Amino acid sequence: MTDYFEVHERDGAARVGELRLAESVATPALVDDVDADTAGAVHTILDDAGSRWPAEPDIPEGDDGAVTILPHRGLPAGTPDEVAEAFADDYPDVAFPSGAVVSPTSAGDHPADISVLSGAPGYVGYGSAFVDALTTVKDAVPADTALYLPGVATPRNVATLVYAGVDLVDPHRAVVRGTEGRYLTTDEAYFLEDLGELPCVCPACQGPRDAFDRSDCVEHNVYALAAELARVRRRIRDGRLRDYIEGQARQDNWLTAAVRIMDQRYGYVEQRAPLIRRAELAAATEDAIRRVEIQRFAQRVTERYVPRFDDRPLVLVPCSARKPYSDSQSHKQYHDAIQWRAHVVSMTSPIGVVPQELELTYPAQHYDSVVTGEWSANEIEFVARVLERYLEGADYPEIVAHVPGEGYREICERVADSLGREFTYTVRDHPTTADSLGNLAAELKGWDTYRKSAREHRTIRAVADYQFGAGAGDELFGDIGTQGRYPQLRADDADGEQLAALAQQYGVLSLTTAGARRWVDSDVPTKTVEIEPFIPHGSVLAPGIVEASDDIRVGDEVVVTGEAAFGVGRAQMHGAEMNSSTRGIAVQMRHTEEL
Repeated sequence: MTDYFEVHERDGAARVGELRLAESVATPALVDDVDADTAGAVHTILDDAGSRWPAEPDIPEGDDGAVTILPHRGLPAGTPDEVAEAFADDYPDVAFPSGAVVSPTSAGDHPADISVLSGAPGYVGYGSAFVDALTTVKDAVPADTALYLPGVATPRNVATLVYAGVDLVDPHRAVVRGTEGRYLTTDEAYFLEDLGELPCVCPACQGPRDAFDRSDCVEHNVYALAAELARVRRRIRDGRLRDYIEGQARQDNWLTAAVRIMDQRYGYVEQRAPLIRRAELAAATEDAIRRVEIQRFAQRVTERYVPRFDDRPLVLVPCSARKPYSDSQSHKQYHDAIQWRAHVVSMTSPIGVVPQELELTYPAQHYDSVVTGEWSANEIEFVARVLERYLEGADYPEIVAHVPGEGYREICERVADSLGREFTYTVRDHPTTADSLGNLAAELKGWDTYRKSAREHRTIRAVADYQFGAGAGDELFGDIGTQGRYPQLRADDADGEQLAALAQQYGVLSLTTAGARRWVDSDVPTKTVEIEPFIPHGSVLAPGIVEASDDIRVGDEVVVTGEAAFGVGRAQMHGAEMNSSTRGIAVQMRHTEEL
């Protein structure tokens, strides 16, 4: 828990926050000792009370002008667990901003505002060791504790450090490299003597090249590190740090390994990844397939979504550059041929398959991918696996593949062989030629169209399944009427009271209090935030929470309950963060009823 650190914005494990000292410091930040004279944009806010190894120092008298690192026993990376446990520090609860030095073994709920990873340089450079140490510490300390990794940051690696969950770094490594004559950039560590021209316009690099010496190199390195941190903060605020990381991590093999290993630690990343974002998801590399948003969408489509149109043919179509797909010229042509006689599912990399009812749901209408006309082996394997899992849960009387040859046909043939199902192929040359569209229309001859009300009702139920869990569509919205015109739909109960509205921007349902009560009264697991006896107006802050469901994710619909109020809103923290935080907005309220 903390009195001096607050998280304001999140992008997965990365955070923009604030150290609330006498002079506020925006994080992720570049920090140093209070008596340091490092040039550049460095916050000199750390006051180290010293090591406990040579002697037992007194507890310092701190103040709110700096963060006091409490007396500690630092341990190198790789220290055996039994040794780390034997020498673990027991930190006092103090009334000033404080930091606790921890190892992966000793990290816990210490009464400090900052956790300092002991032996941090021993983990950096080794992808697996770094991810193991960092995720262990992050899972052990309270969510609103800042994490500081001393002696490790460079302009090249700091974006990945922050992406993994680091809040504070120092300039020490950049300074040392400068004194060694190494000129640091976001992609390289140049020998100063090899640079005939300085590739930077920071204040340290403004003079003549022949006058630029190692002291100038130190100053440049610190400026470059501070500039990269500013860029990272902007990316977090935009919700697009991962897009940047997929390129930046390639500047060093261990960084690439760290990002890929984090993707494999799905639980750590998924807990912190929002359900919805405003930002576009740029799928510019094959690493995008491993992104939590992609994997989560594929998992929910194949495990939660129920194909309610499988009493008629399935038509598989290629995706389109324009989103949502139904707004694109090509998909309008497909629909003219289909005439609501079949269920349409789009095939796409990197997402997999997108049923027509979920075309608005993040990230289906929010991604953009690099189109080369060629599918990689990994893309084909992933989309084929998702399509196969999808079809295993459906019972379509016929499968029509209205897809071109490039990649799409190979995927369909692979899945057809695996499932022993027959696919009918209708494309000649290109999906939008007159012959191809005529073949598609002819293949559906004899099937009647389904009603507009059926489309709307099933869209609401499909989104509910995806959003709230398998069976939620029928349980919560089995007896509804709909108002409005797609994509601006609302769901009403039999008496005409509104239960929910489809949020066009994200493709999820926004509940009313009536919808929230129906959720609570159903057998569908409810994501609940229990609060103290007060009436929330606008938002619920973390200190007012008694208990929150652990499976809450940022962007989830949540029911807020307490002795004085009942309401519904959207989560701004994940559930575990709500339970362990003492500062910050936990829920943005939409509707509140006084009890």
